Amino acid sequence: MSTDAPLLRLEGVNKRFGGLVVLNDVSFAVAPGEIVGLVGPNGSGKTTTINVISGVYRADSGRITFDGQPVHHVPMHRLAHLGINRTFQVPRTFRDMTVRENVEVAAHFGRPQAAVDIDAVLRDIDLHDQAGKLAGSLTVNQQKLLDLGRALATGPKLLLVDEIGAGLNPAELGGIADLLKRLAARGIALVVVEHLLDFLGRLTDRVIVLGAGRMLFQGSLAAASRDPEVVAAFIGG
Repeated sequence: MSTDAPLLRLEGVNKRFGGLVVLNDVSFAVAPGEIVGLVGPNGSGKTTTINVISGVYRADSGRITFDGQPVHHVPMHRLAHLGINRTFQVPRTFRDMTVRENVEVAAHFGRPQAAVDIDAVLRDIDLHDQAGKLAGSLTVNQQKLLDLGRALATGPKLLLVDEIGAGLNPAELGGIADLLKRLAARGIALVVVEHLLDFLGRLTDRVIVLGAGRMLFQGSLAAASRDPEVVAAFIGG
């Protein structure tokens, strides 16, 4: 589900660390309920892009607007209040707290007007029966689901999903793909950073390809696989 009006828009976003340019004039938009894949070889700027959107880093120049207002200078905790949240490549759960406590803590940092049903979140991530377990006792897949559940507990309008498929088996990947599609059907926009293109293809046909911090391609996954510049970036040619 998506609408024509963008929820998120990046315009000419640049980021460098010292003399290293990691994002160079990155521009794209995401509509409510849309899933957009963000792909590229290692070091292409994918995670930096979502770090800039989520407020972990501040863009050096360019503009980011969310829900009609500029947010490129808004700190991470305030972005969560506005409706932007994310997952991490390595889940950042509180390992010595229970599953339910992890979700309850996260809910305190979300949108004030978003009434979150903790039990509903736990059912979404299929951890309702594990609610009393310590987060540190969960499997890798369950840790990733809990990380996603913590983000959901803040009532997001936009979710930034960073390599959630890494290390999971086909059944686990299928379960997460189904969950992400259900979230999009509710109107949540998703930007999904992923190396597993088959998994990404189950979620969306629209991808943005980065190479050395620069946008190489924006369009369908099938068309990206035939684009000479994209192919060269992935094989190093």
